[in-house]
Amino acid sequence: MTISKGDTIPDVKMVKATESGPEQVQSKDFFAGRKVALFAVPGAFTPTCSAKHLPGFVEKADELKAKGVDEIACTSVNDAFVMGAWNKADGGENITMLADGNGDFAEALGLTMDGTGFGMGQRSQRYSMIVDDGQVVEMNVEQPGDFSVSSAEHMLGQL
Repeated sequence: MTISKGDTIPDVKMVKATESGPEQVQSKDFFAGRKVALFAVPGAFTPTCSAKHLPGFVEKADELKAKGVDEIACTSVNDAFVMGAWNKADGGENITMLADGNGDFAEALGLTMDGTGFGMGQRSQRYSMIVDDGQVVEMNVEQPGDFSVSSAEHMLGQL
């Protein structure tokens, strides 16, 4: 079953990429007590993800925070080292990278995709959501190959 608006974020282990190295975090704890703008990409350093998705959230971070977002997070089925390197290369201090190395979070949300045709294995679909104290208040899942409803610009219009 795919997560929907009004649902509670499932509790799975993720790994937060930090300056001092990987830090394990439970999704339930990460989303508790605050408003989080979360976006998911099929892969760090991939074309649309690096050219459009992450840069849009970097560029619009101050506007998102001005509209009540406490934290902006990106997740992908990559390890914390890759996510940390991607944040250093293309992200910034306003983006928290949440590695979903085994795809447990994507699977718990019902938002996996089969990237084996591209040599990528099981990945996360491209989406964004606004989570307020663990509850999904906006959910934006892209159709395969599209990039519009999961953008930072679209999210700004929802806040």
